[in-house]
Amino acid sequence: MKKLVPSLIVPCFLVFGLALAAQSSHPPYVKMSDHDPDGIGVSYLGREIAQVMGHEAADWLDRPEREAEEAPSMLVKSLKLQPGMTVADIGAGSGYLSFMMAKYVGSNGKVYAEDIQPEMLDIVKQKAKEAGVKTVIPWLGTTIDPKLPAKSVDLMIMVDVYHEFDKPYEMISNMVPALKKGGRLVFVEYRKEDPSVPIKEVHKMSVAQVRKEMAIFPLDYRETSEVLPRQHIIVFVRR
Repeated sequence: MKKLVPSLIVPCFLVFGLALAAQSSHPPYVKMSDHDPDGIGVSYLGREIAQVMGHEAADWLDRPEREAEEAPSMLVKSLKLQPGMTVADIGAGSGYLSFMMAKYVGSNGKVYAEDIQPEMLDIVKQKAKEAGVKTVIPWLGTTIDPKLPAKSVDLMIMVDVYHEFDKPYEMISNMVPALKKGGRLVFVEYRKEDPSVPIKEVHKMSVAQVRKEMAIFPLDYRETSEVLPRQHIIVFVRR
């Protein structure tokens, strides 16, 4: 039997060590024995992950009173989208926000309406067909990967979505590479700091919690806007 050459042994230990380091940098998912009935019973960095809203509730996303309650038109205006931009609406649902953003990026831009539920994307397809909109692209992702092209997106936005990711570490890890350098990652979340916001607690997030969870990624915190009635707009930029 041939003896292992010392020069080959060191790289093996190095690779093993790097693998352990990468694994240890992954925040753990902790099962909870006592948890919120609207959560999944798993804690991530001190926050319980919320249950996902199914496609059966799509009508709630398109409710007429949404503008008065959440001011999505003000949200889209605050993003300062420009013609020709590529935007990804992560967890787009029925495409409510996707079609609003499409008007700003124009015919030379595009909006990926990404979701993990084919039923939601069927709704997006039907809306696009009825409105004759070709710049909103239904896009099927998974719970760990939106499967978007690398360095292709100027802005990614998640509206009341991130807190429902059952694998937030893996999902953000696969979202960031799709952003162009300097591209923006935007979280829109109900304000946990405000008890008057009429949303279940597990579906709210604080600015501090979002920043804590993003600190491990190659992102720089840019700003938080509180112009909306109930939600934070929390912005990060890819390094």
